[in-house]
This record gives sequence, C-alpha cells and structure tokens, in this order.
Amino acid sequence: MFGKRIDLFKIFGFEVRIDLSWVILAILIAWSLSAGLFPFRYEGLSQHTYWIMGIVGAIGLFLSIIVHEMSHSLVARRYGIPMKGITLFIFGGVAEMSKEPQSPKAEFMMAVAGPISSILLALLFYAAGMFGENAGWPQAVYGVVKYLAWINGILAGFNLLPAFPLDGGRILRSILWGWKNNLRWATRISSAIGAGFGLFLIILGVLQFIGGEFIGGMWFFFIGMFLRNAAKMSYQQLLVRRALEGEPIKKFIKTDPVTVPPSTTIEKLVEDYIYQHHYKLFPVVEGENRLLGCITLKQVKEIPREEWSRKTVGETILSCSAENTISPHADAVETLALMNRTGASRLMVVEGDRLVGIISLKDLLKFFELKVELDN
Repeated sequence: MFGKRIDLFKIFGFEVRIDLSWVILAILIAWSLSAGLFPFRYEGLSQHTYWIMGIVGAIGLFLSIIVHEMSHSLVARRYGIPMKGITLFIFGGVAEMSKEPQSPKAEFMMAVAGPISSILLALLFYAAGMFGENAGWPQAVYGVVKYLAWINGILAGFNLLPAFPLDGGRILRSILWGWKNNLRWATRISSAIGAGFGLFLIILGVLQFIGGEFIGGMWFFFIGMFLRNAAKMSYQQLLVRRALEGEPIKKFIKTDPVTVPPSTTIEKLVEDYIYQHHYKLFPVVEGENRLLGCITLKQVKEIPREEWSRKTVGETILSCSAENTISPHADAVETLALMNRTGASRLMVVEGDRLVGIISLKDLLKFFELKVELDN
C-alpha cells in the first residue's frame, strides 16, 4: 500500500508517519481551499490571507486524521491488538494492525472509535466557529474553524459507509461475525460490499469526467480503485492468515542455504552468487555456521563498480537485527508479518549466533496455495 515513508513523531507510544503521497494531497488541499472554497465563501479577503487559510486548513485536516486514527489505535491497544503505528497517505490515514481483532466486540469498539472522535471534533469546531463569528473574530479565523467542523463531519460520514475496509465496513463485519460466529464469512460479505461500493465510485468518477468535472471525477475514480483493491486484498490477507496460523516455520526453512564467506570480494559475490542463485540476500558465515550478518543486493548497488574487485563482503556486512532474522520457534503468521513490515522476501533463521537456515516468502505462499486448493 505504501511507498517511501517519513517518520514524524511518536505519541502515546505510536509512531506517526507520512507516505510521500500525502505531500501531494496536502498541496492539492491547500491549493483547492485557498483558490476555491475560501474565496467563494468569504469574499473580499487578500490572496495572501486565502493562502494562509488554505495552509492552516490543510494542517487542521492533517491533525484531525491523526486524532481519528489515534482513537482506533488506543482502543485497539485496550483490546490487546498490536499496532505498528499510524501512516498518512494520499487517501487519508490508516492505523496499521499487526493482526486482526480477536473478537467481534474488539472489532466493533475499535472501528467505531474513529468516527466518534471525528463527530466530536466536528461538534467542537462547529461550536467554536459559531462562537467566533458571534464574538467578532476575523473572518479568516472562524472560516477555517468552520471548515474543520465541516470536513470532520464529512470524514465521519464517509468512514461510516458499510464498505470494508472503511470503519463502517468493519462495524458491519463485527455484527456479521457476532451473528454467525464466522470471521471468514463476515469478511467475505463485507469485502464484497466494499468492492461493490468501490466499483460504484469508479463509475461515478467516469461519468463526472465525461460531464466535464475532471478533478472531482478523477478523485472518485481513484478512491473507488483504492477501496475496491483494499477490500479484495483484506479478504485475501485473512485467507493467508488462516492458512498459516499456528504453522511452525520449521516446515519452510531451507537448512542448506547458500552462504558467503566474509573474505569474498564484491565482484565474486556478484558473479558467483547473485547472478547464479538470483537471491537478494545472502547470509555471511564463518566456521561452523557462525553467522556474522548478511549482504544484500541493495548494499552492492551502493558500492562503486571500480571498488568491487578489492572490497570484500566482510567490509560491507549488514549486522543481524530484528529486521532480517527470526527465531526457528516463530510461526508462519509472525514471519509473514515481519516480511510485510520490512519488505523483505527472505529472512535468516537464527538460534543464538548460529544460522539455522533461510525462510522465503515464496515458500510460504506455495504452502498457502496448496492448503487453499486442498480445502476447496
């Protein structure tokens, strides 16, 4: 879902990040507010004032989305659901869960917390805006406050639509889950509704585009595409989790992995290892499987080619960490979550300072495909 992300700050123990796509959204929002909405609603102000209002309005929306997603995260933590943090991206924000809620009640309470927080913010900003207008605040000030009341109301209303993975879709899933006590069935139904709603937005966007509403049509189209893909992906992720849940990774470990001695030159690494085996990560070991670290394709690309013949793997080694290693006692879901979080397709399986083997995403997915085929 995400591309390059930037860490901003930590609040209540949750890391808040922005995807670079959010920068595009922030610029578009500031521009549309300063060039469209605010001049239309509040005539006679200077262009400089409109731009300040647009920038402050965009920042207010940014903070409102953080409050919305933080509400999800705090309730999730209350119900024992591990949260990786909050990421803002071009279609809004998302509180990143490491695993699904364990009960319909936990799902419902977590899902409803975000819209409730947005409704409360809408009411708070509306009261402040009305007070400011009656108290004689400058138009620019109460104008922005009223906008934040309106946009938080829109945020709450849109998220309450029963289209998974929107909050309303999660609320629907929790109700269906509690009714039938079947998470897979509830996810399939709510995801299908989410995908259908996404298709509706795509069609609406195309019709608006044909009718001359280019910007509005474009947004409806892309939001519809995002919702449709996210709904389908959510159901697939549930199937993967259910298929791999409780499976020890010992089933998937390759115990005779290709390893590299630290004395190997980068040139030899490329010719005899990368080109021959086509892996992006190689464990670096010495002696009786004593693991020193690893060397990756990304590291090799950062070394100038003229240094390949004299620079050794041992000089550029990447240390073992929680990002590239996993215990042989972990299960497949935990392994898949780590791969998803780090973007790695291969992990070193380590016990103490010894390399037990390598586990790859390809092997996990092969097992998943076979298990699904046998279950159907």
